[in-house]
Amino acid sequence: IFLLGVWLPAWIMAQTTPPTQGTTSPKPQNDRLQFRLVGYPRKHNEGRIEVFYKGEWGTICDDDFSLSNANVLCRQLGFVSATGWTHSAKYGKGLGKIWLDNVQCNGGEKSIELCKSRGWGNSDCTHDEDAGVICKDERLPGFVDSNVIDVDEDRVEEVRLRSVVPTKKMPVTEGVVEIKYKDGWAQICDVGWTPKNTRVICGMLGFPHERKVNKNFYKLNTERQKHQYRLHSVACVGTEVHLAACPLESNKGNATGSCEGGMPAVVSCVPGPQYVQNNGLKKKHTVRLKGGAKLGEGRVEVLKNNEWGTVCDDRWTLLSASVVCRELGFGSAKEALTGARMGEGMGPIHMNEVQCLGTEKSMWNCGFKNITSEDCQHLEDAAVRCNTPYMALENSVRIVGGRTYYEGRVEVQVGARWGTVCSASWTTKEAMVVCRQLGLGYSMHAITETWYWDSSNVTEMVMSGVKCTGSEMSLSHCQHHKTVSCQKTAAKFSAGVICSETASDLVLNAPLVQQSVYIEDRPLHMLYCAAEENCLSKSAASANWPYGHRRLLRFSSQIHNIGRADFRPKAGRHSWVWHACHGHYHSMDIFTHYDLLSSNGTKVAEGHKASFCLEDTECHEGISKRYECANFGEQGITVGCWDLYRHDIDCQWIDITDIKPGNYILQIVINPNFEVAESDFTNNAMKCNCKYDGHRIWLHNCHMGDAFSEEAERKFEKYPGQLNNQIS
Repeated sequence: IFLLGVWLPAWIMAQTTPPTQGTTSPKPQNDRLQFRLVGYPRKHNEGRIEVFYKGEWGTICDDDFSLSNANVLCRQLGFVSATGWTHSAKYGKGLGKIWLDNVQCNGGEKSIELCKSRGWGNSDCTHDEDAGVICKDERLPGFVDSNVIDVDEDRVEEVRLRSVVPTKKMPVTEGVVEIKYKDGWAQICDVGWTPKNTRVICGMLGFPHERKVNKNFYKLNTERQKHQYRLHSVACVGTEVHLAACPLESNKGNATGSCEGGMPAVVSCVPGPQYVQNNGLKKKHTVRLKGGAKLGEGRVEVLKNNEWGTVCDDRWTLLSASVVCRELGFGSAKEALTGARMGEGMGPIHMNEVQCLGTEKSMWNCGFKNITSEDCQHLEDAAVRCNTPYMALENSVRIVGGRTYYEGRVEVQVGARWGTVCSASWTTKEAMVVCRQLGLGYSMHAITETWYWDSSNVTEMVMSGVKCTGSEMSLSHCQHHKTVSCQKTAAKFSAGVICSETASDLVLNAPLVQQSVYIEDRPLHMLYCAAEENCLSKSAASANWPYGHRRLLRFSSQIHNIGRADFRPKAGRHSWVWHACHGHYHSMDIFTHYDLLSSNGTKVAEGHKASFCLEDTECHEGISKRYECANFGEQGITVGCWDLYRHDIDCQWIDITDIKPGNYILQIVINPNFEVAESDFTNNAMKCNCKYDGHRIWLHNCHMGDAFSEEAERKFEKYPGQLNNQIS
């Protein structure tokens, strides 16, 4: 039997008696405050917090909300403490009253009632601002069970598709819908079942669409089996991201009812193109996800006027996020993330206050506002995590011997055998695929000697010549040798990885290059240091030193870290190289490539490979600098900071002495050898159209490698050059 599982939520309600405040008259004994966690998608110890007061359930607004408030509420729910809280209706919008607003607790109060607030029922919020809490999954000792009313004793916790036809093909797209019940599985009665219910189930299991199913085939198959029906009368509207959000009825107590005139609910789902083998169709989308570790998650970017831009997170909800997910071939949204949780974008912000109903085919069909720079900043970039089909990919790879769950020697399963991987040609790209396959985020380091992780009894090498693009879902999808061929087959030389939930993301400020470019004829007697550091083209070696000059194309580079982890050089301090000429240490051999290319892509100016000292030159407001080159300081670029190489520092140029007048492409590539892990390598190259008339230079269309649409990029490559120096 082949299964596809996804978690569904539970909800908890607790009641406590609030102590009386000061000299106020005590409340009647039957007027007890009650609390519950609701919403989706979530686990049993988290959710939208709702309070029962004066006979009515209501929510709490997120204004002034804090961890102290969450601690008080979690204790009232019977948990020991809070580990976090959420804003902007992360678990869905509540209905009815907003009971409390501007709540400010110290954290030690026995009841939320004793905290400062605007008073019961006094609020200027909407349900878009409903607060949620995440409690530590540990119950308060002595918290009497009768105080915790489990409203839904038959709560649905897990759902799966049971295929009745044995198959090894993944993902499972069709079968009987089953929900976890006690230690087994139960069915749903399909009387009154609609395609909208199927749409919700398929969305939860990672599929964008549903299709009709041959019920007669299943009727024959299921008639021979005994069934336990726990749910009936499911009535989804089709836009829910979760079965728990649909109206449904369960059989009370221990009863597993019959299903008069029906049979177990069966669904058939259509997988997205990424999950269909040999899918030749490549659909052009006007929306994409960037910076996520896994397929189906990332910062949302949309294409407008041939340029990609981000979406502001005001009013960003699971409904809008689900439209994005389904459009891209995934299921409904698991999370609608706000506050640049998948890193900040660069360039324009195209949309704000997106409001989808959930039925739209594309986000462009939803209501939204165009944006002005006052409305939003990249700190507010919206992101999503989509439901994706279960592929069982993590079962064919493992990492062993590490100090933590996130590191170790790589072992893969080939047929029935487990074995090691040859570390020749093992790079960040291959390591990225392993970390993604195991759901461990990004690769921080690709390790080529793993003798210090020698705890496994697996010694046979089963894979070699692995070459990945870095975007594959599994190591088996990468190129590799048909038969193992490796110089060093000993286990201590096999491949290893260190994974991390977060990574840096470097990106160049393209407009600054365009604004700062100029030509300088620099005398040779001022270029001895530069020659020593190989910053000049080869012909400089045969020049008549110190007489004459070199013609240099100069510009400023500003390199931003827009990721979620600091960018640190791969090499430790012990191997940094001292450059006496410039008086500082270089922590990376090759940090950038500077190249001038002809229109057909061949290099015409020998772009030198620049190595630099990495430091924080400036940071966004509220972020402090951590790295500086002076005094053998730590090197790196902090998240939210940038490293500026001004046009007037040594080697910040391309030597164009031997270049004839013409039209060219200027290309700058950061971290070209993928030495340091980044969440997104597609934005590491910057290109400009370049016209050189023998005396002056003009740059146009400077942009990041992934900033334009395919059509605009093709036009850029065919750029004929300026006919004059007038910029249209």
